Amino acid sequence: MKFPRRQFLHFAAGAAALSVLPRVASALDYPTRSVHLIIGYTPGGSADMTARLTGQRLSERLGQQFIVESRPGASTNIATEAVVRAEPDGYTLLLAAPANTTNVALFAKLNFDFMRDIAPVAGLIRFPDVVVVNLSVPVHTIPELIAYAKANPGKLNFASSGVGSTLHVAGELFKMMTGVDIVHVPYRGGAPALVDLMSGRVQLMFENVPTALEFIRAGKLRPLAVTSTARSDVLPDLPTVADFVPGYEASAWYGIGAPKGTSAEIVDKLNRVINAMLADPTVKARFTELGASLLPGSSADFGKLIANETEKWGKVIKFAGIKPE
Repeated sequence: MKFPRRQFLHFAAGAAALSVLPRVASALDYPTRSVHLIIGYTPGGSADMTARLTGQRLSERLGQQFIVESRPGASTNIATEAVVRAEPDGYTLLLAAPANTTNVALFAKLNFDFMRDIAPVAGLIRFPDVVVVNLSVPVHTIPELIAYAKANPGKLNFASSGVGSTLHVAGELFKMMTGVDIVHVPYRGGAPALVDLMSGRVQLMFENVPTALEFIRAGKLRPLAVTSTARSDVLPDLPTVADFVPGYEASAWYGIGAPKGTSAEIVDKLNRVINAMLADPTVKARFTELGASLLPGSSADFGKLIANETEKWGKVIKFAGIKPE
């Protein structure tokens, strides 16, 4: 049986339209079941806190449970690969973090390409580090720190939560931009690093503001400056490192990513809901009290941040010759 050409074209167009309907409908109905939000960190830290607050609020707004699932290990690569390999249906999401951008330069062989295989959905928050020293170190400002380090090359040790961590590369960026000789001492996590900093085994640390805040307020650590481009609302009396080292900036951030191939309709829906969540005064207040600023914007805005961070930290890692342990 032969169809007239016009009838065939109408039939083909109708079939194409029908094939799109399930995809559009699924985006409109999304989510119809629980969503897994994967994080590459152990419970209890800033990533876990951010993921749980985000998951709770998205659950309330979208009517399905967002389950936070911790898969630590390999500098977040285990969690990232799990999301890369997941179905691109919006039901497995990633809490993207700075480690995803530093890993590009740190690891010569990965089973995925973060920039290619993870679709940016939305930014969540950004918070600076704070430069803190042991109380016995005779410096109170960044200029004094630079002068002391140059007068005592190799005698100041700065701690971090591990090789290639955001706390490590923040210190290496400081070294690169100031020319000081301070020695990196990696730890297996931020908690033991802070213990040794307060005991005086190491003298200096570039620590996340939310983590360091209680020790600063208790008078156990001396803060010198924050690493953001603007002062922190929770440490308003502290200058920025950039006040003395123009162009210096280092901060941690979190956002949401999805497997490549996730429909644009689902990505757009999640982006809209996340931006509405960030506009909620109670959510903003909760993040602000932890020293974080919000990262509202489009998925393209978040993608640009990821690209910029990947390029920036790649240069620092190459300069410092950092290799994964």
